[in-house]
Amino acid sequence: MAERQSTALITGGAGFIGSALIRQWLEHEPERVVNLDLFTYAGLRASLVEVADHPRHLLVEGDVADAALVRELITEHRPQAVLHLAAETHVDRSIDEPPRFARTNVLGTCTLLDQATRYWMGLSGGDRDRFRFLFMSTDEVFGAAGPTERFTAESPLAANSPYAASKAAGEHLVHSFAHTYGLPTVTINPTNNYGPRQLPEKLIPKMILAAARREELPLYGDGLHERDWMHVDDCCQAVRTVLRRGAVGARYLAGADNCLANVDVVKRICDLVDEQLGSGGEACGELSRADAPARRGLIRQVADRPGHDRRYAVDSEPLRQLGWAPRVDFAQGLRETVRWYLQHLHWTMAAESSLARRG
Repeated sequence: MAERQSTALITGGAGFIGSALIRQWLEHEPERVVNLDLFTYAGLRASLVEVADHPRHLLVEGDVADAALVRELITEHRPQAVLHLAAETHVDRSIDEPPRFARTNVLGTCTLLDQATRYWMGLSGGDRDRFRFLFMSTDEVFGAAGPTERFTAESPLAANSPYAASKAAGEHLVHSFAHTYGLPTVTINPTNNYGPRQLPEKLIPKMILAAARREELPLYGDGLHERDWMHVDDCCQAVRTVLRRGAVGARYLAGADNCLANVDVVKRICDLVDEQLGSGGEACGELSRADAPARRGLIRQVADRPGHDRRYAVDSEPLRQLGWAPRVDFAQGLRETVRWYLQHLHWTMAAESSLARRG
């Protein structure tokens, strides 16, 4: 009888970070992947085209809050690891729809933890020892950092938005299952991600596409809110490092030490779009007019977002000690990201259509 191949269950694998992780996983890791995604507006089949027919990738449409489905998947596929990335993530939407975020990010996390724990408690020997539950959190759970502060794994949770609060609740649940039942968990708190296939409701792709179309570029408040930008490929490598080498029960913060004000990021985007479409915009057809003025003039200040945290920054040293370090330089990564969006209009149209249906 053939030996069963090891499996990893990844939730939210059709989203931005999730789809990048699955592509990277299938290239570098040995386990097959069961990819559970509900395909809300943020989950796009277009982001999985490259792995759709991969023999080690099984896509399942479903909800992490559906206990019967999760139990069935875990029982059938017997994963060696559960990587929980499924979440509602857009802060603006969390301000408008807090209950939706609570259902997915809190109830969904609790349901997955419950079913994973029941499964893990039934394992024995090496299978029990090897099992891991990885929770994808965010640097936003710590609230706003001071001008020179960097959050650490010991920083208290002080979430300020409904989104951040829902992720902090998820962290508390993970800790409680580890403490109460002994479930072997690890948590990762990454900073702001950017890169290809990020929905254009998020700052960088939103500004790239608006700049390409010469639409106004709305910037909250004075634009001096700071974020640490990390390429999604570096984030996925951090996830894999934490899963393989992280200490059970530990939290690891992942950042690129690259804090920039939003206005500076948007200005860089404007310059890159000018550069890449300045010769006529052949890659984007109607998105450009070669004789138009520089796009920085399209930046407009708008009323600030309620409860907008001023700055996020993290200390990644414990994760670096595990052998991880960010590899993608922001200037080059942003240049390549701008180019990707300008050259992949089919994906962009699918993403904007999904956003429009969501409203």
